[in-house]
Amino acid sequence: MSADPTAHTSHSRTRIGGRGTAYIQVAFVLAGLVLGLATPWITRGPGLDAALVTGMLVTLGPAVLGVVILIFSLMLGVVQWIADTFTPRLTLFGDSPLVRRTFGFTVGVTVFCITIAVDNGIRGRTEVSVVVPAIAILLLVIVVALVRTLLLRAFTNIQLAHNLSAIATLGREVLDISYPQVAGPAATTLPPLRSTITWPSPVTVLQEIHLDQLLGAAETSNTVIVLRATPGAALQQGTPVADIHGDELSTSAVLDTLVVGDVRTFEQDPLFAVQLLADIALRALDKNDPQSAVETLDYLEDLLTRAASPQTGPLRIADRSATLRIVIHYPGWEDFVRTGLDSVIAGAMDFPTVLLRIKVLLEQVRGRAQPDRHDLLTDRLAWVTDELTTRYPSLLRHRT
Repeated sequence: MSADPTAHTSHSRTRIGGRGTAYIQVAFVLAGLVLGLATPWITRGPGLDAALVTGMLVTLGPAVLGVVILIFSLMLGVVQWIADTFTPRLTLFGDSPLVRRTFGFTVGVTVFCITIAVDNGIRGRTEVSVVVPAIAILLLVIVVALVRTLLLRAFTNIQLAHNLSAIATLGREVLDISYPQVAGPAATTLPPLRSTITWPSPVTVLQEIHLDQLLGAAETSNTVIVLRATPGAALQQGTPVADIHGDELSTSAVLDTLVVGDVRTFEQDPLFAVQLLADIALRALDKNDPQSAVETLDYLEDLLTRAASPQTGPLRIADRSATLRIVIHYPGWEDFVRTGLDSVIAGAMDFPTVLLRIKVLLEQVRGRAQPDRHDLLTDRLAWVTDELTTRYPSLLRHRT
């Protein structure tokens, strides 16, 4: 399957808890304020006593916000449960736009109700249109629908099968982006090395690279940029980020294309999904839950099989004139095998069913992998087979 390596480069640089979240809250507050100031001027429909409507709104606004704050407290419990049960690096629920939008919309409804109540008091209105409480009730119905959806989403996100499927789906997408089946420009001799750009700030995690912006900078400056850091890597101060070949290119032109944060994300990190699945399998083994580990290995086999199919060499990106401009050294096949299997194999020694499942996984993936990738799988298969022969010989004989 072909994929555009720059397809994920239009995402926002902001993350949950960052400026993007603040902007959403401010937008909903402003919308509630404007709607609250404009609605009382509606004169269509029957009139109602303004004092009665004001009392309803003063009660409704804070009550809605209070209920949602209580529900969000329960949501924090869900997030903590996911972290304790699966892995603290799994933030699919906490990062969901639904969480931010529900809270922001609720705050906006509260501002709407209070604004109308205050405006009625200041202007001394004695009567308002029935449209005013009708709009408030409609907004309340939307809040209830959002909260219901949020609760259902929370329930879904504590299910193992849902999380495994979501992780695998995102993992397949980023694998298609990072290792496209359509060949890029052929390897060529790079121009002379001009400079190496290093990370100037304290430790952080590289989450994403805006490749379209970086490609434009390379084309404009007539350079080839060889990225030495890829999404998912921790950037220490002084860590080499990119080598610049050819003409000069400013440091800011490269660093401005990097999205960094405190945690790894799925956008362009091909190893992240594999790491999460390995974490979940290990957590299941630590809790003496071998069946959950076996279920996790089903999805891990799918990702490893997919990673074993394409060439996992450097990704080369050319400009519109087919001139090589960017080289990205994404993780290689050994990184996938080591990240996904080694710790799980070591942790499964006391669980024969898990060892047998790993053996099947290795055999299946090796059968579909390219010949030059068999050795790594054969070494792990020999390790698992030796452990089964030593620890559980009757199981191996029975399976044979």
